[in-house]
Amino acid sequence: MWEILIYAFSMFMTGALLFLMVYSIITLSDLECDYLNAQECCNRLNFWVRPKIVAQTIIVIGFLTDYNWWMSLVNVPAAAWVIYEFVTIPRGNTGLFDPTEIHHRGQLKKHMRNFVIFTGWYLITFFFYLYL
Repeated sequence: MWEILIYAFSMFMTGALLFLMVYSIITLSDLECDYLNAQECCNRLNFWVRPKIVAQTIIVIGFLTDYNWWMSLVNVPAAAWVIYEFVTIPRGNTGLFDPTEIHHRGQLKKHMRNFVIFTGWYLITFFFYLYL
């Protein structure tokens, strides 16, 4: 019974993260097309950085409580990458997304690429949890 609840919870959390990735892609697209200014875009995206870390970490911990080592190992790289991005924020930036640097050095393209990769990852894991 616990295994079913863990998979259902993971599917729910992954669905929420998938929605968040689509929202982030749309927000970055709005910045690229000049529908949003950099300050507003970065404030919107920085708001969701910590909940994304917490959700991904809870998924890993949930599978660990079920002693499902394989699913934990599958989800550890995604959690580690999200934590790594947060830890390596340069000193002086307002967050992971900094309005003064988002247009410089290809930051916009890099963030867009990361969001598309994570969208694919969450889509695959969502249907995998649905199947299991």
